[in-house]
Amino acid sequence: MTPEETEQQGDAGGQGAKLENLTLWQRVHEHLRQEILDNRFPPGSELNEVALSRSLGVSRGPVREALGRLASEGLVTIRPRRGAVVTALSTQEFLAAYQVREALETLAIRLAVPRVGPDDLARLQALVDEMVVCADSSDVEAFFRANAAFHATFVDVSGNAMLQDAMSRLLGQMGRYQMRSVALRGSLRRSTMEHKAILRAVRAGDADKAERLLGEHIRIPQRRLEAATDEEVIVRDAG
Repeated sequence: MTPEETEQQGDAGGQGAKLENLTLWQRVHEHLRQEILDNRFPPGSELNEVALSRSLGVSRGPVREALGRLASEGLVTIRPRRGAVVTALSTQEFLAAYQVREALETLAIRLAVPRVGPDDLARLQALVDEMVVCADSSDVEAFFRANAAFHATFVDVSGNAMLQDAMSRLLGQMGRYQMRSVALRGSLRRSTMEHKAILRAVRAGDADKAERLLGEHIRIPQRRLEAATDEEVIVRDAG
């Protein structure tokens, strides 16, 4: 008996079984999503329902539901009669993602500046300080964790749930290409200076300046992408 069937037997009324079943496919979804984001399922990987159900110890139903959700998030592509494959971004698609990110994040910071409180400012300052330390020690992975948290703070503080949902889906796709972003970003020390300038504008309550500085910050990788070929970007990502 599969774990799904065991859970379903736990409630004779049926309603509890439905809730347990929903919880199961959500767990499968979160597991597969993290595997994709961590690049354990790199772009182009085929995700076979039967193989996944066996390896995870669940029936095919929760796997199918999870793959459908991943497809709606843009992380996999469902091919009729051929199964699912992890979605890959071309250079032009990656550029388009950066353009959308710029539009969403500049809106987020404009909405967030009037709402930022002392605790938010303290968190932003701590993240900038962490980026400085990471840049000095060339700890790229930790730098980008702090960098992501800095940007996410404005999205969270914006108070716009639809914006938050759109950013979550977009960053889910872009997050798999961290090494590509490292190459496009260039100097980590320059990046920390840009974050410091953004934070100064936020402290001053200057939404216009904060929006302009954030937009300029995000456009740096865009300009490099515009001049890159797919082959060049793939080589950078592999490095």
